[in-house]
Amino acid sequence: MISISSIYNCPVKSLSFQSIKSCNIKKDQGISNDRIFAFSRGVNLEKAKLIEKIPEERKLNNFLSLKNSSILNKYNFIYENNILTLMIKDKKLISINPSNPNDLDLICKKLLELENSLKEPIFFLRNNDYPFYDTTNLNNIMNSISLININSIKDFEKKINKKVEIQRFRANFYVDGVKAFAERNWINKIIKINNIPFKVQKNIPRCVAINIKPSSTDKSLNLLKSIKNNYDHFDMGLYLTALGNGQISVGDKIE
Repeated sequence: MISISSIYNCPVKSLSFQSIKSCNIKKDQGISNDRIFAFSRGVNLEKAKLIEKIPEERKLNNFLSLKNSSILNKYNFIYENNILTLMIKDKKLISINPSNPNDLDLICKKLLELENSLKEPIFFLRNNDYPFYDTTNLNNIMNSISLININSIKDFEKKINKKVEIQRFRANFYVDGVKAFAERNWINKIIKINNIPFKVQKNIPRCVAINIKPSSTDKSLNLLKSIKNNYDHFDMGLYLTALGNGQISVGDKIE
């Protein structure tokens, strides 16, 4: 049986990763509260407000991410009960209410205080309707959910004889019960999870962010190069778009 083995939510684009037992799915939007926040990078306030509201104005280098600011990998953001908390390991550094305009500057100032290598200005952005997905404007995939086959990661581990933490790939759904890389045959098909239909859009091409060990700045493993050397591609996982509404929990069957 193919089933959901774990679910993760990333409230802040690229910079957060929290385990959850279940999630709400919205048609054409994805997982509720997933990547609804982001930090701008290298743009002024006027441009930041534009990319906050209009997905077509966004480019990946407009945002702080592990790809351009790997030093941030040691931090994590947790979003619960409308409160966003910046963490390092198990220590709380600051909590804000994202609905309070005064708090938005506080979280930016805290990041800049913690890491003086970050360049000003940065601005805190929020869009619940059009979250900050990498797939915005990518072949017309607007809002996406990422899925990774646990057995594909295990196959990769065997080939390189190294432990590969699943958190490196920052997927929403991790699935078990399917042969390694057999999920690549699902592209352009419809799958159902707890009777919610999803269109399988494309493989996920990985970037250098997977080289960074979770909750650290350790980049000693060049996993991106290893994927290419072993499989002749850079892919790990699939992009899905939700075609219905509902709830998905750990253990739900995939058809």
